[in-house]
Amino acid sequence: MADLLRLLLRVAEKAADVARVCRQEAPLFQLLVQEKTGDDKNKKFVQDFKTLADVVIQEMIRHDVGVQFPEMEGFIHGEESNKFENGLGESVAVAVCGTQQETAALLATVLDGNHAAATLLARAIHQDPATIDAHTDGLTVPLSPSELGIWIDPIDATSQYIEGREEVLEEGRLAPSGLHCALVLIGVYVRSTGEPVMGVINQPFNHKDPAGGGWRGKHFWGVSCGSINVCSVSRPEAAPGPGLSVVLSSSEKPVVKEALSSLCGPDKLMYASGAGYKILCVIQGLADAYVLSEGSTFKWDSCAPHALLRALGGGVVDLAECLRSDHLMELTYHQPGAERKGAERWANRGGLVAYRDCSQLRSIIAPLRDKL
Repeated sequence: MADLLRLLLRVAEKAADVARVCRQEAPLFQLLVQEKTGDDKNKKFVQDFKTLADVVIQEMIRHDVGVQFPEMEGFIHGEESNKFENGLGESVAVAVCGTQQETAALLATVLDGNHAAATLLARAIHQDPATIDAHTDGLTVPLSPSELGIWIDPIDATSQYIEGREEVLEEGRLAPSGLHCALVLIGVYVRSTGEPVMGVINQPFNHKDPAGGGWRGKHFWGVSCGSINVCSVSRPEAAPGPGLSVVLSSSEKPVVKEALSSLCGPDKLMYASGAGYKILCVIQGLADAYVLSEGSTFKWDSCAPHALLRALGGGVVDLAECLRSDHLMELTYHQPGAERKGAERWANRGGLVAYRDCSQLRSIIAPLRDKL
């Protein structure tokens, strides 16, 4: 498991590099976006974009993990179809080839012969990034790769990534939107139970190098398996003052906003973009919980940060199940929803609550019970 964690940290950093490379050429970036259609369309957004960066990152992670752990190859799932349509209307299956030159040649067919851009992307895909020191040497978990599966969200909060607004992050403050909301999420789950046991989050646009060296990222990771709970983030201390702080989507139902406003007070009800970023805010202690009443997130959104929250003593529960009964049912990641097609098979249909403290979770569920 320590080898797998080291690999995932490395491929997440490669993914972050690809995301940064794709933003460096704004006119090129505009050519890389396509609207999702049919069964793969996320119904929450009017326009939800598939980017070549998404597909490239997903296939790169699938390739690199499959090479080192071939027993996992059939259990590496992602948000994106790897089919991409070029300007000639040709459908190209994006894949990582054996060499940088072969990958560049394939990507050039997607990019309508733009060999300069294809070479730049292929170089990022095939690079060997600096080893990330995660202090994982003593980590022993009684699971083998053959028991595990992976969920990848190549770039969570794609709309923020495409819009590209730059915000300066303030220490200890949640920033509601901007490039920092775009995250690379890699979650590992147990195939037999769906339990999330490892998560890696990379924030490619965490801060800009003051010396003009471009964007720098930040990574977070956690492992939770039985009595083993290890996280790169220390468990945040309780915030001073009364009331809980909750982060929501700005499109959340008014009835939910009203119920939680009376619990938290208006100053502690916050809004942010990106499901992964909102859960990361809970992990970092910028909010006590994230509440979502609709089934507009998916397994790839929640698997990685769920593992980090478990390592900190929290979790992510199915909101609808909590409201129906007193049972706090954690999300699982191994079974598709019945009678659903496309992306909807993997939706967290009952909504969710991400939390660090179980007593706080019960305080949040209570005022919602009569409202939803």
